[in-house]
Order: sequence, then C-alpha cells, then structure tokens
Amino acid sequence: MSRKIARELCMKTLFQMSILKDYSTEVMNRYLEEELTFDGQQDYINRALEATINNMKTIDEIIEEFSKGWNINRIAKVDLAILRLAFGEILYLEDIPYAVSINEAIEMAKKYSSDESDNFINGILGKFVEARGLKKDE
Repeated sequence: MSRKIARELCMKTLFQMSILKDYSTEVMNRYLEEELTFDGQQDYINRALEATINNMKTIDEIIEEFSKGWNINRIAKVDLAILRLAFGEILYLEDIPYAVSINEAIEMAKKYSSDESDNFINGILGKFVEARGLKKDE
C-alpha cells in the first residue's frame, strides 16, 4: 500500500468516526480491520490517526480560526476529515513536510468532495502555514 492510499484510509477512518460520533480505539480498529492490508504503512496509519484523534480539540480550534465565518459543524464531514488529517500531520508528524500534507489534502478533496472543496481546504491550510511562517522545505 502506498502512502497516498494509507493517507486516504486515514481520512476515511476519520470520516467514519465522525459519522458515528465515536473516536474510540475500538471503532478505529474495527474500521481498519475491514480495509486492505497495510503493507508497511501500519506505522504511519497508527501515528497519523493517533495524533489527529488525540489532538482533535486543538485541531478543531485551528480549523475554526482559519475558516473565517465557518462553524466547524457547517463544514462538510469529508472536508473536515481531510482538514483534521492534514493538520494532524502538519502539527504532530514532523517527518512529513507540510507541503506534502497540503498537496495530498487538496488531491483528496478533488477525489472525494465537491468542486469547491479543494480551494476551501487549500485556503485554510495556506492561511495557517503563512500565519505560522513555515518555510517551503518544512
């Protein structure tokens, strides 16, 4: 399994958990068990989901701050799952360059969400990166 597919699996897991309103380890493991084999991406999947879920309150506050005028409950669940995962990577997985996280989030939005979602997600992530003064290679 490629990192791209593993990232999509993480997003789908977060989406499923948001629908169920249950972010427990049991739900996460149940959903992951139903999916493909992990082929070397198990470490990334575990780290990405744990970082995102364990820091969801902080991540959601950042999303609300940088999505001016949007209450987090009004953001489409798919877009929210993509944003949460991207922020989880940017903030807590230091081995992943932020530009990769942003580009992959945009690609997932194009694949799984509405026509406007990629611009919405790019705008939020871009504003955050600019506000934090992150450099291209970080």
